Amino acid sequence: QVQLVESGGGLVQPGGSLRLACAASGIIFSANAMGWYRQPPGKQRELVATITRGGYTNYADSAKGRFTISRDNTKNTVYLQMNSLKPEDTAVYYCIANPWGSRYWGQGTQVTVSS
Repeated sequence: QVQLVESGGGLVQPGGSLRLACAASGIIFSANAMGWYRQPPGKQRELVATITRGGYTNYADSAKGRFTISRDNTKNTVYLQMNSLKPEDTAVYYCIANPWGSRYWGQGTQVTVSS
């Protein structure tokens, strides 16, 4: 009964910002590491960012300096703040719970960066 529901995607111009959210249920949220992956059209799914249950974060090189992953354990929600967006950021973004263990996935939310 694990469920991850992403939201916040949409169409933005290059240089714009979006904040994605992933609401989790069916897990002890505070005990799980969380993360974000993305899958550009025609490409494989790739890691964007992770955050441990202790709040330590890691980012793909493509995301460093532009994206910020955070979590709110009172809301069972993980966020991805995306700034200075580029066309190559266009992808379906997926939330993942326990990325180094059970790997539960959300349904994905579309992010399109285009002028």
